[in-house]
Amino acid sequence: MIVLIGYMGSGKTMIGSFLAKDLGKSFIDLDDYIQEKEKMSIPDIFKNKGEVYFRKKEYLYLKELLEQKSDDVILSVGGGTPCYGVNMELIKEATKHTFYLKATIETLLNRLLKERDKRPVISHLKEEDLSEFIRKHLFERNFYYLQATHKIEVDTRSVEEVALKIKNLL
Repeated sequence: MIVLIGYMGSGKTMIGSFLAKDLGKSFIDLDDYIQEKEKMSIPDIFKNKGEVYFRKKEYLYLKELLEQKSDDVILSVGGGTPCYGVNMELIKEATKHTFYLKATIETLLNRLLKERDKRPVISHLKEEDLSEFIRKHLFERNFYYLQATHKIEVDTRSVEEVALKIKNLL
């Protein structure tokens, strides 16, 4: 199993999907998996059941996927997933192929401004507050992200270039 981690907007879903097609593997986005299992969108889960409920379900579904120990899967997890509970430990125990897709604050800000409404964690933030929010989050989450086996700078690389870099590191 290959697991992609990184902050929201770092390209985990796009890169994971491309890489899976390229390698002939299955691609699973943990957020999509949660939505399918819960029969509710992530924003609706946050709104109706709260973040604590979401994080508990996130842990259970992550564990369920990792326990399958399939070499034919590329798993993309949410930006916060590695940072809660024992999630990062579970990921590290399940695979040696973890990739931190690292983007600068400027890159993340530019990407997230375009899709703010689809992301419950930042949908309420004004444009001028988003940069500081990202900066604070990255500082808090870096400890977890840096535990990945590999770190790949994504700012100036295309999806294809990042996928090739991952393939070369496998």
